Amino acid sequence: MSVAIAEAEAAVAAGEVPVGAAVAQGRTIVARAHNRTVERRDPTAHAELLALQQALAHLGTGRLTDCTLYVTLEPCAQCAGAIVLAKVGRLVYGAPDPKAGMCGTLGDLVRHGRLNHQVEVVAGVAEAASSRLLKAFFEARR
Repeated sequence: MSVAIAEAEAAVAAGEVPVGAAVAQGRTIVARAHNRTVERRDPTAHAELLALQQALAHLGTGRLTDCTLYVTLEPCAQCAGAIVLAKVGRLVYGAPDPKAGMCGTLGDLVRHGRLNHQVEVVAGVAEAASSRLLKAFFEARR
């Protein structure tokens, strides 16, 4: 989770909402990213999507069943859908997102029983550090 937090800190330095993500296969980090929606002028350039794309390319596969995605903020519907489609084995996230979180808070797309893949979810890991980054970012913008 420390790599995801470091990516969230890099996002702040780049003027992006501080969301960071990392994909690990076993104990090896195979991808890492932070939000790039401002830089790319692309509302879909979320940390999770970028990290998943990198991991799939790096591993030369279309499935990440043996991987864990670490992210500082609970994924939105877009990212939750991508997590299911990439068949990520496990998701670990820090802060819940009561406005858009689709991995247990607002909804639960990644564990929906009618989908062909359900993801193991571990919530609240490094929640205080993740929340602190988000709160500081938005307070500074007011």
